[in-house]
Amino acid sequence: MKSTFQDHGAFQAARPLYSVCRTRSTVQVSDMPELGFAELCGGPYYILSVMLDVNSLCSMDATCKLLRQLSRTNLGPWRELGRRAFHGLELEREGTFEPELLAEEDQCCRLKMSRVDWKVRYYHFKYSVPTFSSPFSGREVTSVAHPDEVAYLRCRLCTDVVSEGCSQGVYLEVEVVSNSDNLSMAVVDFEAGGCSSVTFSPDTGAVIRERKVREAPRKVEGAYIQPLPTVATGRPFHGLMGLYLYQDRLAFFRRCELPGAEASADFGRLTHGERGELAAWETTGFVSDLNWAEGRRLTPCLAFRDEGAYRVRIVQIGATPPIDVQRAMHSDSKASDWRTSWSDFDWEVGSSDALQLEAGAPTFSPVARLQRSFAEGTIAGQSARAEGQVQW
Repeated sequence: MKSTFQDHGAFQAARPLYSVCRTRSTVQVSDMPELGFAELCGGPYYILSVMLDVNSLCSMDATCKLLRQLSRTNLGPWRELGRRAFHGLELEREGTFEPELLAEEDQCCRLKMSRVDWKVRYYHFKYSVPTFSSPFSGREVTSVAHPDEVAYLRCRLCTDVVSEGCSQGVYLEVEVVSNSDNLSMAVVDFEAGGCSSVTFSPDTGAVIRERKVREAPRKVEGAYIQPLPTVATGRPFHGLMGLYLYQDRLAFFRRCELPGAEASADFGRLTHGERGELAAWETTGFVSDLNWAEGRRLTPCLAFRDEGAYRVRIVQIGATPPIDVQRAMHSDSKASDWRTSWSDFDWEVGSSDALQLEAGAPTFSPVARLQRSFAEGTIAGQSARAEGQVQW
């Protein structure tokens, strides 16, 4: 059979067919025109561009005017990048990154949305979200003029966006380089007319939840818990502290700066803006839900106990905390259920069993005032110092 195929030239007849096919394929490829960026302006560009980071997308915009125009549109990557970067956040006047359009809004508003330059809006949010509101400005607080001053951030935490079932949270981190006295990190529900807050004291490791029940005379009710030990450095807190909102739960973080050998060395380091050696990250774990809050917006802030020179700056506002909260809670054998570990207190200005604030202390926000008393260890309300929960 083999000799028959060879005699009739079967293999020789097949090779010219293979050769023709190869030639045709080569000719077709060589005759194809070169593709430019304009050929990607349909689906391929929108699919590929959302995979780029900010720096890569800026480089892409610089290469081609057409792609730069496409990237700024409603379907472009800048809108998608902003949606991911500022998920769960809004600015005090501009709202969320993607403005919500109600069904009853007219066609004019929808046309305005179609003209949004999403690259411009992205950079506006990038530089505005991590800043303080008036009378402070920018990312850094360098001086506090009055006792019990509170510095509010321009951004709001959207609890309805970061709700149950959402896989992405919001993480806020602040660096304390210079600290004259005492400061705390808090979230308040004042945006919706509420009068409640949750405050984290990095010095004592305690979290305080409070609600103002009467304005005059001032009366506050609340509770506290101490998931972290008191910092024993002999000076006010220096280092990093953070807040994490995930679904309907709050967690706080701290990373203490280790004390220097000499005070003069510390002063020289802080003067030049350098940061000392830091200890490992610590977290309170999830210590509170959001049942205390009114409305769907929480305002993060910093409460300063006394006036003076400070250097506190916002490091980042993102989605990922420095350590995994759930893993840290499971690895801590001493961790207790936060739902049952809170100790109640209440105080009223002028009452003998109230918090023993110094005479003549000015009445400012509940956050700063309670923080002052807690840091000084003067809580005399019910359950104070109960069962060793708080160590002064």
